[in-house]
Order: sequence, then structure tokens, then C-alpha cells
Amino acid sequence: MNTITLKTLEEIRIYSDPYRLNIMNEFQKIDRPATVKEIADLMGEVPAKVYYHAKKLISIGLLTLDHTRQINGITAKYYLPFQGNISIKRSEIDQAVQHVFISEAQQLLEDIYTKSKNKFLSLSNVDKPYGQLANSEVYLTAEQADEFLEWINEFHTKYQNKKSEAQERYDIFTSIVKIPDDNNKSS
Repeated sequence: MNTITLKTLEEIRIYSDPYRLNIMNEFQKIDRPATVKEIADLMGEVPAKVYYHAKKLISIGLLTLDHTRQINGITAKYYLPFQGNISIKRSEIDQAVQHVFISEAQQLLEDIYTKSKNKFLSLSNVDKPYGQLANSEVYLTAEQADEFLEWINEFHTKYQNKKSEAQERYDIFTSIVKIPDDNNKSS
């Protein structure tokens, strides 16, 4: 699976912007190469505004040009969203901007958690809800944790696009974090 590593504060700010995350979500939902104009129409936004933010996503590789097509003398550009892992390399950021980096990363995580939480809560009110929430601490070796992440990523990749009429859309939110040993000690 492909990985994009964000190393600078600017790259993290580009990625963590909630409006840009919405653009990425729209590109992923449409499930085919799309123009910025199509995405703007779906969002009910002015194409110039969406294009401005799409250019930022293109600059860090989160949107890539798939193909172009001539339509009435105008070149239409069709983009695909990045499919893969996005990692953040905090160790490569200058110490002077570490606190800003941490703040931006926390805001990104909060936005992702909040969006997922709100989606879960809003869909739990439908006539026939199907949702499950699980939270637990498990004990894994570093290799087992890597194996789990690889399995999750393969699962997402395999089922990300609709395959048949019998399949329905589900939202899956996964979080894994290593708990330092000092948090596991009992008093």
C-alpha cells in the first residue's frame, strides 16, 4: 500500500484543513476520476474556491491527475484522491515549531474523531440502524501491531469501492495507539 509522509508544518496544515478533508471525502465518494467542477457542484460551492483548495491537495500528492479530456475546446482535468496511508513525521520537524505541529496534529485528530462520532450518532437514529462500537486495550508485539495495521489497510483497500449491488456502504473508523509502559503500572 502506498504511503504519503507529511514532514512539514505546511503539509500538515494543508491536510488538516476541514474544508480540504471534505473535498477529499467528495472525491472518494464519487468513486471515479472527477473534475474539480463536479466536486464543487456536489458540495454546492463555487468552483474557484474548491479549485484553490484542490491545488493545495495536489501539491502534497493527495489529489493526482488521472487524465484530461477536451470538452468544447476546454481541457477538463480529472483527478483521483490518494488511496493509502498518510503518516506524519514529527521527528523531522524543527524543534522550534514542534508545539505548533502538535497543535495542528491534535486539531486534525479531533476533526477526524468528531466527524466519525457525529456520523455514528446521526446514523444510529435511522429505522434500521446497524452500528457497533468497540473499545478495548489489547496486548500485542510490535510485529502484531504492524500486522493488524496491514490487515486493516488491506481490508479498506479491498472493500473501498462498491463491488456489487448486494453490498452497502459502511463507515469504519479505526484507531490504534501504543500505551507507554508507565501507564500500565498499577498504584
